[in-house]
Amino acid sequence: MTAKRTRSDSATSAVAAMRAASVGPIKPPRFVHLRKGDKPFWDSIVRARTRDSWTDSDLVLAGNLARCLSDIERLQKEIDLEGDVLKNDRGTQVINPKHSLLETLSRRAVSLSRTLQVHAQATQGDSRDQGKKATKQREAEKVLAQQDDEDLIPRAMH
Repeated sequence: MTAKRTRSDSATSAVAAMRAASVGPIKPPRFVHLRKGDKPFWDSIVRARTRDSWTDSDLVLAGNLARCLSDIERLQKEIDLEGDVLKNDRGTQVINPKHSLLETLSRRAVSLSRTLQVHAQATQGDSRDQGKKATKQREAEKVLAQQDDEDLIPRAMH
């Protein structure tokens, strides 16, 4: 007999969520090496799932994903500075070889995200549901755009 899952809208789940939130993001295990630039990606990744759903092997993969995403950002900045096309030693124009590495890292990130179930569908739901939410948001934005400043609906300050 398997244990019954706790409903996400239950008081037990609310208490568990508050407890998990109060201790902050999961720290990487001692055996997972993260560089300084990897930390924001790590925090984002481990927040995508509940604290109690992470296993040690998941955390190893989360470390790989954090390093991968950090490297993608670094490489993209380098490509932006160097340009998409470079001249080789013979003066011939060639595609920046960092594009190949960027593509490899991007594919790795997608694969790791799927394995860890931290991709959009796992964290946000089916795309058809997202489309419905986006449509409702666009409709609300249209209503707000048509209203005067004197309306009763308060708007967020930017």
